[in-house]
Amino acid sequence: MKKIITLLCIFTTMSFCRLSAQTEAEMKAWQNYMTPGEVHKMMAQSDGEWNDDITMWMDPAAPPTKTTATTKNEMIMGGRYQISKVTGNMMGMPFEGMSLVGYDNAKKIFTSVWVDNFGTGTMTLEGTWDVQTKSITFKGKGIDPMTGKDLSVRQVMKFIDNDKMEMEMYDTKNGTETKTMEIKSTRKK
Repeated sequence: MKKIITLLCIFTTMSFCRLSAQTEAEMKAWQNYMTPGEVHKMMAQSDGEWNDDITMWMDPAAPPTKTTATTKNEMIMGGRYQISKVTGNMMGMPFEGMSLVGYDNAKKIFTSVWVDNFGTGTMTLEGTWDVQTKSITFKGKGIDPMTGKDLSVRQVMKFIDNDKMEMEMYDTKNGTETKTMEIKSTRKK
């Protein structure tokens, strides 16, 4: 036990020395990295509760299925990230999902992580902002439960106005991109 406490003390002292030894430029870089900015304020504009009209294409040759859900968005950790919680019914079963979206000040990209109760994997995406279309195009990986392999995913989040958003999702299988989902969200009044 003494050995563990001694190691903890050494680690703490080394960490403190490292932090105090940083140059002004390093401290400024960290400060810029950790401080929410204008993009984070823009993200916060979608905080609140939303009604979602969802269209899903399980098979591109078959008619889509439609359902509804609700989403609650909330900035967390001092305005650095936005957590979204989705609840509804899909395919006759209760559905809940959650995303964590952020903007990385150093990389100048959006990041997104998605989980839901229809799987046990995690979808991770990175995206860029298009000022002309008021949209974020995310690209990344999910899981194909049929093969157990990574699935290339593209999402486009369009911010129509303060009360309307749209999300389109595409999967790429065997080199072909297919639209799999569309969500039209309207802010609850």
